[in-house]
Amino acid sequence: MENDAIDRDTAAAQLAALQADRAALADRVLQPWWYDVALGLLLFAFLASYAVDRLWVTFLALVLFAAGLGALVAAYRRIAGLWVNTPTRFTLLWGAVVLVVLVPAFVLAEGYDQHWVMVVAGAVLGLAAGVLSRVYGRRWAAELRSGR
Repeated sequence: MENDAIDRDTAAAQLAALQADRAALADRVLQPWWYDVALGLLLFAFLASYAVDRLWVTFLALVLFAAGLGALVAAYRRIAGLWVNTPTRFTLLWGAVVLVVLVPAFVLAEGYDQHWVMVVAGAVLGLAAGVLSRVYGRRWAAELRSGR
């Protein structure tokens, strides 16, 4: 009974090669630690610049923030060889964190002239961005390793 079927040893070798490729991909897609730190610092610097209460400072911080994000995207694409679309649940979680932190911060900054609160909001959101980035990266790498 000869056909195009492969024997058990060949199938096991192909499966092992596939698992090794998945592990290599998982190692490649997990961003280095400095990526998460840089992401958090960029967001912190942008939001904290709002405390100065000068439009030109915030605009300059926005330009630097955008340039920094562009550099991070380029670095990740160079390191990993791909880009990832974030799942909806992480996007919704991030949106909820941003709303809970920024709405009260903007109310205090604009309504009560307490612009210093934007430094605190920047620190909280910068830390949250770095942590969520690391958590998502580790989960994605673990999913790739497990074959899910």
